[in-house]
Amino acid sequence: FTSFLHLPGASEEVAPPVQPCFVVPKKEINVVSDMAKWKRSQAYADYMGFILTLNEGVRGKKLTCEYKVSEPIEKLVALLNTLDRWIDETPPVDQPSRFGNKAFRTWYAKLDQEAEKLVSAVIPKHLADAAPEVAVYLKESVGNSTRIDYGTGHEAAFAAFLCCLCKIGVLRVDDQMAIVFKVFNRYLEVMRKLQKTYRMEPAGSQGVWGLDDFQFLPFIWGSSQLIDHPSLEPRHFVDEKVVNENHKDFMFLECILFITEMKTGPFAEHSNQLWNISAVPSWSKVNQGLIRMYKAECLEKFPVIQHFKFGSLLPIQPVTS
Repeated sequence: FTSFLHLPGASEEVAPPVQPCFVVPKKEINVVSDMAKWKRSQAYADYMGFILTLNEGVRGKKLTCEYKVSEPIEKLVALLNTLDRWIDETPPVDQPSRFGNKAFRTWYAKLDQEAEKLVSAVIPKHLADAAPEVAVYLKESVGNSTRIDYGTGHEAAFAAFLCCLCKIGVLRVDDQMAIVFKVFNRYLEVMRKLQKTYRMEPAGSQGVWGLDDFQFLPFIWGSSQLIDHPSLEPRHFVDEKVVNENHKDFMFLECILFITEMKTGPFAEHSNQLWNISAVPSWSKVNQGLIRMYKAECLEKFPVIQHFKFGSLLPIQPVTS
């Protein structure tokens, strides 16, 4: 899975000899029968490879452990801090409907305008041509400004954004832990703030039958973090005391904490799927089950994937190898 994280010409000393032709990504999945193209595509193989590479990279590791933080990682965190600051500068407006605050559109318009500039600050000069392509995934990753909703398709766009940065050599193999613990975790914080501030609707949520209204990846990577933990078992995550004491170390528990802050009533009722997962005997079984569920419930669902965009870095063309 790590093959595309080891790209030729990705060392800082030499600019890559062949400049790929970057293109602005566009939709390719227009009808349900197009889903077969997606599953056979290079984009699907690279995206899934990326998710699984990171899944291995964080296995058994705490959020608070030591890991390398490179300059591109710092720049990505700065980018996310900018998005966070814009939320503070764009307070919700008074409106009759409780959900979907229209101030989100103002916030989003700013990102739409600035995205390429933000991305250009993260990538080296010789890769400047990649900015318009990569920026599309950043813009897609924060929710829909018409519907004022957010869901796993938007989350997938952020993972695709990071995957593209790996493919052009900005992020490397030794950035794996920082990609999840520093960048993706910061992204989650900003998304939770957006969801709370603008009361965003869940996009394509299966309500009580879905895993979570908004996210999926932190449950996959978060369960990997807990594999072989000496004392925490899946049955413990429904225990409030355990969550309060350990959430700063484990992404999975951060997610549980956020759900319990946002929802009222018995956990088994508002988060039935998660409640069922707490009965699985081991974290490695939880992890494997969540990867299968992610493919089936997110990546193989037309309403989610119809919005995914394809370019030169994540091409719709069939897998070559």
